[in-house]
Amino acid sequence: MTSHRAGCVAIVGRPNVGKSTLLNRLVGTRVSITSRKAQTTRHRITGILTGEGFQCAFVDTPGFQTRHGGTLNRALNRVVRESLADVDAALFVVEAGRFGDDDWQVLKLLPAHRPVMLVINKIDRLADKARLLPFIQQLSGQFGFAAVVPVSAARGAQIEALTAEVAARLPVGPPLFGPQDITDRSERFLAAERVREAAFRLLGEELPYALAVAVDRFEVEGKLRRIHVTLLVEKSSQKAIVIGKEGERLKAIGSAARKEMETLFGGRVYLETWVKVKPGWAEDGGFVTRLLEGP
Repeated sequence: MTSHRAGCVAIVGRPNVGKSTLLNRLVGTRVSITSRKAQTTRHRITGILTGEGFQCAFVDTPGFQTRHGGTLNRALNRVVRESLADVDAALFVVEAGRFGDDDWQVLKLLPAHRPVMLVINKIDRLADKARLLPFIQQLSGQFGFAAVVPVSAARGAQIEALTAEVAARLPVGPPLFGPQDITDRSERFLAAERVREAAFRLLGEELPYALAVAVDRFEVEGKLRRIHVTLLVEKSSQKAIVIGKEGERLKAIGSAARKEMETLFGGRVYLETWVKVKPGWAEDGGFVTRLLEGP
């Protein structure tokens, strides 16, 4: 009888290489928010994949920030380091055809005592496919990778191959979670993330990162969830951007987030949203710590 395998696997890489999209594809549902903006992920988010004879808890981490300082970015980088220190394996995600100084900084963090798999993402965007093999050979000489798997997280290409490579390298042991679990995060946390994702997607470049979401109330009445959230910004001018003309933009954020929650939770959602100004929240160490711990 084949022994069951189970373990935790960190997904790491520079900002905007597609880590959250990869996590969602591996798990088969959206547990981590995505957008085209770098540094969308702020938390250590676990997505759970249970297969025949294995269970993997994938840990999505923030993109390791090398270009900007500040309290928030230092805290995000600390999340990455702590995640790598406490896993059974790691996926190092890079973009096909691109390996820069910021990727090098992440490479230096990789644990030498754990299997690390190189995941070359966005292969569908590589115009000259002949570049892929030399690119793989170049990176393979920089670290003792346990495996190298080119994928397209957006299109689902090579995801089964990656899953097989991961499962084969998990330690022998019983499942860490229930067979139906897909994440270790609470519904309250997931609700806040859906609002933040909707804001990032609908605000474009007008409000890059100066936005946080706090859940004020989360009540469950049968299959109905009543959720009250506050979107926090640093300046009054940002508050006006989030609200939009006659409240239309805030209404659109709430509507998009509510639809995502109803799909995720499998029931009706009543969502109320407000916007408040909290000057300097991204440099408030105590607030940032509470923010990263989740609502």
